[in-house]
Amino acid sequence: MNRIRKGDEVIVIAGKDKGRRGTVLRVLPGDKLVVENVNVVKRHTKPNPHRGASGGIIEREMPIEGSNVMLFNPATGKGGRIGYKWLGDGRKVRYFRSNGEVIDT
Repeated sequence: MNRIRKGDEVIVIAGKDKGRRGTVLRVLPGDKLVVENVNVVKRHTKPNPHRGASGGIIEREMPIEGSNVMLFNPATGKGGRIGYKWLGDGRKVRYFRSNGEVIDT
């Protein structure tokens, strides 16, 4: 179920970051997403001179389950369910089921 794609704006509906909005940075296998400024953790890293990485505490986004986010509908200001339909020119597009607005143009 790839209803959410890279670059989509989503809103978190469950978990510690409930209510936050962000852009999808990556879609991982197993219905997991990496969302900008959501599920941020602190990683303690060792310095690695071969890679040129300095050590310390870094913050990075970790994956979140796809069932915990909904696509953000700017018309309603809330998360919206997504459906698929065929246009007259033969294209398959995603649309919001609440107001019928087409997402893919």
